Amino acid sequence: MSSHHIVREKQEPALLVLGLDGFDDEQLGQLLEWSPTIITTPITAEKLNVQGIKIDWIITDETDGDLQSDIKHLPVGDKTIIAAAMDHLIEKGYPAVNIVTDEFELAEYLPFADKINLVIFYRQQKIYAVPSGFNKWKPGGEEIRILSSTDQLKTAGLEKSDADVYITSADGFFSLEFNEPFLFISEKL
Repeated sequence: MSSHHIVREKQEPALLVLGLDGFDDEQLGQLLEWSPTIITTPITAEKLNVQGIKIDWIITDETDGDLQSDIKHLPVGDKTIIAAAMDHLIEKGYPAVNIVTDEFELAEYLPFADKINLVIFYRQQKIYAVPSGFNKWKPGGEEIRILSSTDQLKTAGLEKSDADVYITSADGFFSLEFNEPFLFISEKL
């Protein structure tokens, strides 16, 4: 008896690949494991194509130079690349997206954090938005960074190490309480 998993479209997070510099092939393989919808830029599309990775959408206002015959074009228009991709995914009903990027500017993701579950992979960091009351199990000695501004942060299971850097005090759960709708945090991969 074999076990086959049927993955429905949009059940797994989409994958937005904005850059691959320094991103581990094994980690990329894990993100590709369930055949997500892949959206990318023209330059990164060439890198993915060389690796034999099927691309669904290229974010560009240009329509020539197809790498794969069935790639669709997602126009940028007057938006940023990130805004064009996020608006498209939200409009199509995707509940989540994994983003691999070489550049990270928190302000570009803030407008979307309450509309789609974002996980951003940037320079050996995993960045994501969390609600107040968030808790997670981590081994002791792990670094957690608070990337959003908050004036009333309460933590448990964490020791402050630097301005917005905390270290898990022991193996176990840490938790975050705050007044904002969400905070972006990062952890090392």
